[in-house]
Amino acid sequence: MIPQEIIRRKRDGDELDPADIRSFIAALAAGQLSEGQIGAFAMAVWFKGMSREEIVALTLAMADSGDRLQWGDIDRPIADKHSTGGVGDNVSLMLAPIAAACGLAVPMISGRGLGHTGGTLDKLESIPGYRITPDADLFHKVVNQAGCAIIGQTGALAPADGRLYAVRDVTATVDSIPLITASILSKKLAAGLQTLVLDVKVGNGAFMADRAQAEILAQSLVEVANGAGVKTSALITDMNQPLADAAGNAVEMRNCLDFLAGGKADTRLEAVVLAFAAEMLVKSGIAVSSDEGEGMARRALSSGKAAEVFARMVSMLGGPADLMENPVRYLARAPVEKPVLAARSGWLAACDARGIGVSVIDLGGGRRHPADRIDHRVGFSELLPLGSRVSAGEPIALVHAADDAAAARAAAALAAHYRITEDSPELTPVISTRI
Repeated sequence: MIPQEIIRRKRDGDELDPADIRSFIAALAAGQLSEGQIGAFAMAVWFKGMSREEIVALTLAMADSGDRLQWGDIDRPIADKHSTGGVGDNVSLMLAPIAAACGLAVPMISGRGLGHTGGTLDKLESIPGYRITPDADLFHKVVNQAGCAIIGQTGALAPADGRLYAVRDVTATVDSIPLITASILSKKLAAGLQTLVLDVKVGNGAFMADRAQAEILAQSLVEVANGAGVKTSALITDMNQPLADAAGNAVEMRNCLDFLAGGKADTRLEAVVLAFAAEMLVKSGIAVSSDEGEGMARRALSSGKAAEVFARMVSMLGGPADLMENPVRYLARAPVEKPVLAARSGWLAACDARGIGVSVIDLGGGRRHPADRIDHRVGFSELLPLGSRVSAGEPIALVHAADDAAAARAAAALAAHYRITEDSPELTPVISTRI
């Protein structure tokens, strides 16, 4: 294999043979390619694209670059969900235990915050003692006995993706749909999944602000995953406002516990969680229809079974056994809490969801650089949804900050992120398309 020949052919728009793609990715994983060669390959793909067959070959080669998890001794369907990221998107925290309570095994490998979006692992790290990187034996044990485990990616899973992404990040090739597709799916294939559902976000708080582009990405992910042997579907969901009524780490974890205790009924968040639970159950053959799947998910919530699964998972991964019963004891609160007041009377008609995510980072709840430490206490809670009628001076959110100055800045910033109008707005459905 001559790397520059593969790069040249892709640069010229040729379709690469799967064997050449495998050889290139094997060399990448083995450290045999220079950063210049990796960057040139990524840029060639960015400009010339890839066929479905090429993307499948790339995804499989990246999945095979490290370990593949095996679940042969677990007699339940192995299923997972992936989100392209958003603000206040803590769906995974509730979805995994709900799906497990309904009979699925969910080995969920999640990530940290990226840009303005929050990360599931950062939220879980607000739980004292929770191990986000257990060894393989403990991960397998928790999935087997609790039904689900939410952890971080290890270096042994799809290592080629890690090196390729690091180069993409500094060569302006992150936003290539073939490379995004292979990056997401290679890790999911390495996790040994049988079924997968995808949450592709669209809106001003999503990485894909354009609906047409979001649909192209969703179609690519679904076709490639199915082509690689994993039963997959996608829902396109709205990210023009925070999904939960909280944005941050410990505040979103408290939101999760409230949800599992039945406290978030009839919200946009509940609609998304139940829709994805139903989709997972149907794809795995446990439910025959979305209505049946949603009914199963609702019963898992109302009976307390999902909360029991979550508590067992947390305990087995090193967290407190009584987190559900005593969240105040374990989830640290910020020393300053300040209400954000509506500047005028009217309807909350629109917001800058991305700006809200950036404001969480400004409070210290996210990273500007990879080595930054996160303050898990800070963020926003009690965010009113768009379409709410407010009076001047009425709270529209609560800021959680490390000091008074930070709280004042964040409150002013959050108020500026919302638009209040005299007329009731027409809102976008939270779930728009199934692919």
